[in-house]
Amino acid sequence: MHPAVDPDIDAASSSAPGGLVKSVVALDRVVIRLAGDSGDGMQLTGGRFTSETASFGNDLSTLPNFPAEIRAPTGTLPGVSSFQLHFADHDIMTPGDAPDVLVVMNPAALKANLVDLPGGGLLIADSDEFTPRNLAKVGYASNPLEDGSLEKWQLVSVPLTSMTTDALADSGLGKKEAERSKNMFTLGLLSWMYHRPTEGTIRFLERQFRRKPQIAAANIAAFRAGFNYGETTEAFAVSYEVKPAPMDPGKYRHISGNQALSYGLVAAGQRSGLPVFLGAYPITPASDILHELSKHKAYGVRTFQAEDEIAGIGAALGASFGGALGVTTTSGPGVALKAETIGLAVMTELPLLIVDVQRGGPSTGLPTKTEQSDLLQALYGRNGEAPVPVIAPRSPGDCFDATLEAARIALTYRTPVILLSDGYLANGAEPWSIPAADELPDLRTEFATEPNGEDGEFLPYLRDPETLARPWAVPGTAGLQHRIGGLEKADKTGNISYDADNHDFMVRTRQAKIDGIAASIPATEVDDPDGNAQVAVIGWGSTYGPIGAACRRIRASGRSIAQVHLRHLNPLPADLGEILARYDRVVCPEMNLGQLAMVLRAKYLVDVHSHTQVRGLPFRAAELAAVFQDVIDGTTGTVATLDTGSDTPAQTGAAL
Repeated sequence: MHPAVDPDIDAASSSAPGGLVKSVVALDRVVIRLAGDSGDGMQLTGGRFTSETASFGNDLSTLPNFPAEIRAPTGTLPGVSSFQLHFADHDIMTPGDAPDVLVVMNPAALKANLVDLPGGGLLIADSDEFTPRNLAKVGYASNPLEDGSLEKWQLVSVPLTSMTTDALADSGLGKKEAERSKNMFTLGLLSWMYHRPTEGTIRFLERQFRRKPQIAAANIAAFRAGFNYGETTEAFAVSYEVKPAPMDPGKYRHISGNQALSYGLVAAGQRSGLPVFLGAYPITPASDILHELSKHKAYGVRTFQAEDEIAGIGAALGASFGGALGVTTTSGPGVALKAETIGLAVMTELPLLIVDVQRGGPSTGLPTKTEQSDLLQALYGRNGEAPVPVIAPRSPGDCFDATLEAARIALTYRTPVILLSDGYLANGAEPWSIPAADELPDLRTEFATEPNGEDGEFLPYLRDPETLARPWAVPGTAGLQHRIGGLEKADKTGNISYDADNHDFMVRTRQAKIDGIAASIPATEVDDPDGNAQVAVIGWGSTYGPIGAACRRIRASGRSIAQVHLRHLNPLPADLGEILARYDRVVCPEMNLGQLAMVLRAKYLVDVHSHTQVRGLPFRAAELAAVFQDVIDGTTGTVATLDTGSDTPAQTGAAL
């Protein structure tokens, strides 16, 4: 949380207009949460603050959280939208367990989020919205801004709405239109409080509303008014400075998981020399990939918004048959609908990428909340023996690299590949070092151009002896006519076959092809700094950040712990069994009911300690640190004290 205001401690002073002395307090990290109604623009405000924070050079991590309803009733709890940003002068791994600063735009936002604000935290509230009607909507009998119930926090009541309309009195906008700019007033105030750059936001507003110059001018005026209010008001005697984080040389940008995944698909097309075809039906939280890829026709990307999930993957598989890199994007419900066509891709042995941006289930579940509950569906959710490689990115930026790896496997081994992202990665953001194009993997593949049989015929299932991949023949290539379809294929010829021995052989061969991918997977990285750990934590996907932050806390307390994080979930790395056998206990945190833990127990006969949650939210580092500590104590028979209530890095330089 923010320190108490003391201009003599770690603070510089500056004078505002009118002679008001302002103190500047240096912080190493801050977690801010903006919360309001769905129409209050919290996601836009958070996104702009994130952009300016990234340009300033801080390390950062974000957690957008918004309702599934397009427009829930105004001022109600179901309609609350929030955006949390953690930024620091050092390497961080999570959006923070709890906010240091909570900005609420109405009583509903306060009621929904106050439980997460630690005592002493800074609470900024739009006092104009705490009307009797809005208070009654969420069950407040009295105004919490005035009844003393918030005395354990640093409460600052600011009439954000009326100050915005006053600032725009000469804008020519009506009252309702002017009130919509209060998020920009808030952004201006926060930009002053944390010394954020302002030029980028002004350029953004000019560009965003270039066809509505009056709206652009109003938003810019509100933004500047908020900044000036912070500079001149006595309500904020202190501003805060978080210096840039040290980073390796390079060109950086902040990027969300869906953006990174989209750019990975574009890069895969460029590095393979193949056109990219996306067949997709819009579904939260994967729709942004369709939106982003539709902008990149110049790079050989074609997007098709299908009438349903089945049509989307059918078109993508058809594109792969025609010589393109076929891609389909969806979430859990869509994967269920696509299962039969994934099986068809397994049988036809064509490259295909299936992107599953996981969300809470079952059925339509929690469309805007995160979960990891599609792992077993990805591994086994098809009829028959239909093995499919499964890849999972670990962070928003890693979605780029994981996508390239998925494309490599699909093209090299002629197989569909499932890429398991999730809502936390998709919507979250972090700094990303833009790679040089010539450093990306070479994904070029060769099509069959001539017959390959001894008698001059084309054998579509004559396999590469190393990868077991079959030839990829583009339809229309002279002399390479062959059958395609879902019925079992005869070895080599690809003719329809009901022979029992052939079916057994082909099923085992398809499995062997997928198993063989493990030989191309790099050695598993084990984060065990002193090599003395008795407990290893294994995870996959977006749990990487919370697990890593929790392990840092354990090490800062003087204990040892190892971390293993999996990108390849099928096949599992060849060295994983030997790694797990080194440790007395293995802990597996997952945002499901223990799906990877079940797989590891079955495959390696390891007594995995499964720690799970399905709350639609990522793990908190403090919670995981407490769990890990309990496991360590149970293994060693000793007890150590661990402070899990703070995100402050240890003096060793370990950061969360």
